[in-house]
Amino acid sequence: MKIFDVITIFPKAFSYLGESIMWRAQDKGFAKINVHNLRDYSKDKRRRVDGTTYGGGAGMVMQVDPIQNAVKTIKSKDKRTRVILLSAKGKIFNQKKAKSLLRYDQLIFICGRYEGVDERVAKYIADEEISIGEYVLTGGELPAMIIIDSIARLIPGVIKEESLKEESFSKEGFLEYSQYTKPEVVEIDGKKRRVPKVLLSGNHQRIKEWRNKRH
Repeated sequence: MKIFDVITIFPKAFSYLGESIMWRAQDKGFAKINVHNLRDYSKDKRRRVDGTTYGGGAGMVMQVDPIQNAVKTIKSKDKRTRVILLSAKGKIFNQKKAKSLLRYDQLIFICGRYEGVDERVAKYIADEEISIGEYVLTGGELPAMIIIDSIARLIPGVIKEESLKEESFSKEGFLEYSQYTKPEVVEIDGKKRRVPKVLLSGNHQRIKEWRNKRH
């Protein structure tokens, strides 16, 4: 079983991971997703997890201690574990990275918020920083869900192996071919749009060639 642990101050944001294929992966015992409220690991009476930044500047920065306490509590001592900080300055996530992370038994995701996270978390607590793109989000919750979704669906048994072989990025540079379904003819803005004739031919070799040209 693959274990995903998420550290966040907005645990309710992760309801998506209880739906569809992510729910099925957990229901069948292929994956377990645990969402931890970072405030539960704060020793502050008000459960604060952030502070002003040294040197001045706008916004608040997430503190080291609550994050360190959370990781120490959550991290398994007898499993292959990787601690990931979601960060705009991290390495860009892609399908190759998703496959490489499959080798770990436990993945711990630290979701940043506010102005950012104390740099000592990146240097001394996290094993690596990952970004999902060259843009800024309000927190690491969406990136964490995206990465978990991407990895969980690769776990053997979660999705049919045949589906994984023919999808986009299953091979470097490969994009999945166009898909069509019933009805054969639809009307869009007053014009009839048809399914390509080759897909109706029943000639599997011609269909395969057509699909290969359109990946």
